[in-house]
Amino acid sequence: MEPSLHSKKEKKRLKRKNTITAWSFILPNFIGFFIFTLIPVIFSFILAFMKWDSFNKAEYVGLANFQKMLQDETFWISLKNTFLYTIGVVPLTLICSIGLALLLNKKIKGISFFRTAFFFPYVTSLVAIAVVWNMLFHPTMGPINQVLKIFMENPPGWTSSSEWALFAVVIVSVWRGMGYYMILYLAGLQGIPKELYEASSMDGANKMKQFWNVTLPSLRPTTFFVTIMLVINCFKVFDLIQVMTDGGPGRATNVLVYQIYNEAFVKFNFGYASAISLVLFLIVLSITVIQFKWNQKQEQA
Repeated sequence: MEPSLHSKKEKKRLKRKNTITAWSFILPNFIGFFIFTLIPVIFSFILAFMKWDSFNKAEYVGLANFQKMLQDETFWISLKNTFLYTIGVVPLTLICSIGLALLLNKKIKGISFFRTAFFFPYVTSLVAIAVVWNMLFHPTMGPINQVLKIFMENPPGWTSSSEWALFAVVIVSVWRGMGYYMILYLAGLQGIPKELYEASSMDGANKMKQFWNVTLPSLRPTTFFVTIMLVINCFKVFDLIQVMTDGGPGRATNVLVYQIYNEAFVKFNFGYASAISLVLFLIVLSITVIQFKWNQKQEQA
């Protein structure tokens, strides 16, 4: 009985020690998340139903902020620009990322250099990227328009044009992000069993048929993850807009997060900014749920 009792006490002591050790690793991160993320998010949800400028006492206004949103032309322009930006960036980044991954998934000399070169823009300072691309997009002295003048009389105004500014931001976003998602697709490609290609080749499938019937279906989990991440990143874009166009010309590149920033930290209308944040959260949540539902149906089919 005594050895057995001693053994149980040792197990309980060891379990308690392991639990304390685990909590000692988790607790600092949890405290940081609680203070700097969870509390501000809850406070933001509460502020969505209040009027507060950070100087005076907060006043409960019910749904007034949301009613104002329905009549706010800038909000609808920002919402439209956010969707246009997302529709432009997501498919182009997917296509470019898969294309680069297929090209760089080969055993050739110097392949590591090319992989690093395409990934490098993702870790480069975004401010530096925006400044360089603004110089490239300059309507009169930029090298892009200098080349385009050979083929057309009036090349686009890019970031100085309300018609082309958003497209210019899309180009920079795709260029910057495709290297990162290329790495994810490379990992997915290298996880596809070679036996699948050998079997399809024996059945007479050429490279194109192998791509559509073997490669793409095998990359579905990667594509699903990449799409989710791209959509979320597109809806929260701010820094690139801030540096490249400052929301202009006019409101041509004004997106939801940029409007939230203006309402909160320029106009000090924190209640209205929080209401827009809540709407943005619900939009992203709805799109994410739809994507998960669609992916489940595809896997069951």
